[in-house]
Amino acid sequence: MKIGIAADHAGFEQKQQLITKLTEAGYDVHDYGALDYDPADDYPDIIVPLAHAIVKEEVARGIAVCGSGVGVSIAANKIPGVRAALVTDTYSAHQGVEHDDMNLLCIGGRVIGPMLIWELVDAFVNARYQAEERFERRLQKVITMEKQGLEAYQTENKQQVKK
Repeated sequence: MKIGIAADHAGFEQKQQLITKLTEAGYDVHDYGALDYDPADDYPDIIVPLAHAIVKEEVARGIAVCGSGVGVSIAANKIPGVRAALVTDTYSAHQGVEHDDMNLLCIGGRVIGPMLIWELVDAFVNARYQAEERFERRLQKVITMEKQGLEAYQTENKQQVKK
């Protein structure tokens, strides 16, 4: 499985550790940044390349780390096709994939330790979406909501440009 990973300065060290562990576990890991530690970087800038790689299916799954995990989760979910969640327990790490087709795991590098981070990642990458009727019905509703929101934004933006 090809996995994309990204982190801002607050998750940089954890990202480096995860790259090593994932590679040792046999995963093909692509680092979307930050490539160097920069205490002035911003998580929205870091998450966009990874989010686009997920949508384009250049990677099967993504992992994003910032200080709390909240920022990367919020930013990533602005990209249509990304289903990101901040996760702090192993049940949600696998259930989010199995029931909701979550494709981006968000982690708070400053709030949980390396052992739990690895347990979350392991549960996430080993989970598979269960395309049962009820899960697929719900997923399609979410995708429809996402498309309607984007269309409404584009329509509103076009109207403002004409003014």
